Amino acid sequence: MDAELPHILVVDDDDRLRELLRKFLSENGFLVSTASDAADARAKLTGLAFDLIVLDLMMPGESGLAFGADLRSRSAVPILMLTAMGEPEDRIAGLKTGADDYLTKPFEPRELLLRIRSVLRRHPQGEAPRKEVRMGDVVFDPAREQLSRAGRPIRLTSVEASLLSALSERPGETLSRDELISLTGAGGEGRAIDVQVTRLRRKIEPDPRLPRYLQTVRGRGYVLRPD
Repeated sequence: MDAELPHILVVDDDDRLRELLRKFLSENGFLVSTASDAADARAKLTGLAFDLIVLDLMMPGESGLAFGADLRSRSAVPILMLTAMGEPEDRIAGLKTGADDYLTKPFEPRELLLRIRSVLRRHPQGEAPRKEVRMGDVVFDPAREQLSRAGRPIRLTSVEASLLSALSERPGETLSRDELISLTGAGGEGRAIDVQVTRLRRKIEPDPRLPRYLQTVRGRGYVLRPD
């Protein structure tokens, strides 16, 4: 196993879904182990360290909800819960156990990937420190989500910080508005991201009307091209 890659444990009693997730996540840069139920997961946790757990709530025997609550009492490992139950009360119950995110089945694998990356970005203990991102005389520190110009701090809102962090995590890669909404937690539709991009450009661009670093890719989304 490559110890540099984030290690994910997928816990789900659905054999087909478990294998699909193992293959998909492995193809997208993760080490993946799987468990068919809570007991199997506990056995895996005894001998291995994980950066994140993808946990199904509806399992025979001990439920994912009970297992997640017990795990959170003993460990800070991030948990992303999966469930076929989409009611707000179910989501709240999952989050109350200490889950970091919650995704309703059926889901798009791409959305799961984005949410996993977002959770890992908020819990970077198992990842190598990310380097500062330079855009002319403006510097963004992704570990602290801090922006500065010539050593002087520039205030960022929480959404602006999340947006810049998401874009700087994949420099040169175009991210759609929907992807950025998922990664940043920004409310509203795609146009809400346009507003945040406009505000962010005023803080990082020499000329916001002619953006050099935070560029629009027409019909696709936005891309960050740092120095």
